[in-house]
Amino acid sequence: MPTTVPELLDPAGAARCVLWRDPPSGLTAALVIDDLSLGPAAGGVRTKAYPDAAAMIAEAAALARAMTRKCALANLDAGGAKAVVLDHPGLDRPAAFRRLGRFVAELGGIFRTAGDLGTTSADLAAMAETCPYVHADDRGLAEAVARGMIACIRAVARARGRGLGGLRVAVQGCGAIGSAVARALAAEGAFLLVADVDPRRAHDVAIATGSHVHDPKDILMAPVDVLAPCAVGGVITAEVAAALPAWALCGAANNLLAEPGVAEALRARGILHVPDVVASAGAVIEGIGRSVMGLADRGPLIAALGATAAELLAESAATGATTEALADRRAAARIAAARP
Repeated sequence: MPTTVPELLDPAGAARCVLWRDPPSGLTAALVIDDLSLGPAAGGVRTKAYPDAAAMIAEAAALARAMTRKCALANLDAGGAKAVVLDHPGLDRPAAFRRLGRFVAELGGIFRTAGDLGTTSADLAAMAETCPYVHADDRGLAEAVARGMIACIRAVARARGRGLGGLRVAVQGCGAIGSAVARALAAEGAFLLVADVDPRRAHDVAIATGSHVHDPKDILMAPVDVLAPCAVGGVITAEVAAALPAWALCGAANNLLAEPGVAEALRARGILHVPDVVASAGAVIEGIGRSVMGLADRGPLIAALGATAAELLAESAATGATTEALADRRAAARIAAARP
C-alpha cells in the first residue's frame, strides 16, 4: 500500500506526497498532489534518473504546483499533481508501470494522468492495463498542445501587428510535442528552425515541415522572432534572458523559467512572454475536458488560451507586472473562489 506523508511539502497542508515502491519490478515513484479545490488532480508521469528521493519529490512538487495553475487558468474542473518514476538499470518497465497503474487506481480517480518527459507510449499502455485514469493517447495530447501553442503564438504576433505567415520561430525539441508544434506552425506559413539532441529526430521533422535544422547547442540564441522551447524546463536562465535575440517567448516545456526573477528580466527587455502554464495547456484541456467535464468538444477551451495570452500581454504592458505574476494572480483568485 502507498505511504502517505501529510504536510511533507507545504506548511499549510495543501500538498500531499505519496511514495510508492515495488521491489520485484524495481519501481520507486512519488506522487505530489498539490491542490484539489477545483476537482481531481491532473498531471503527467515523468521518468528520470533522479539522484535521490528528495530530488524526485522536489521536482514533482514544482511540476504539480504548475499543473494547479495550468488547470485554473484553463478554466478546468481540476487541480494539479505530478508523478515521477526513478529510472535505473534494474527497472522492469512493463511490470513497474503496470504496478504504478494499480497504485494510481487505488486512489479512486483523485489523480488523472498521462505521459511526460521520459515516459514512453509503451509505459503508458502498460499503466493503462491496470488503471482507468490514464490518458494514453500521447499523439492526440501532443496535437492538442500544438493547437494551444498556435493560439498563443498568434496572440504574441498580433501584439506586434504581425500574423503567423512568415514569422520566424525556433522550436527547441522535436519529440511528440515539439514535432506537433512544428507541423502546426508550418501549416500556418511560419519560417521554422528546429533542433533536437537527437539529430535524426530533428532531420525527420525538418523534412516533414520544410524547416531548417539548427544546432541544438545554440538554438536559444537563434535570430528569430519567437522562441518556442518544447523540451526540458529551466532552459531560460537569467543569462539567456539577458541575451535572447527573439522578441517573444512562448514554449510548451513545463517550468520554462529557471527562476522567478527571469520573468522580470524578460519584461524589462520588452520580450513578450506567454507563461508555459497557458501555452502548454492543450493536453490537460483535452484529457480533463473529456474524462472529467464530459465535453464533447474541447476546442473552444483550447482556442481560449490565445485570448488568455492576449489579455496577460495587454495587462502586462499596461501595468508593468510580468505575465507570470499576472497568471499567478488569476489562478489564485479562481482557486480561492472555489474553496470553502
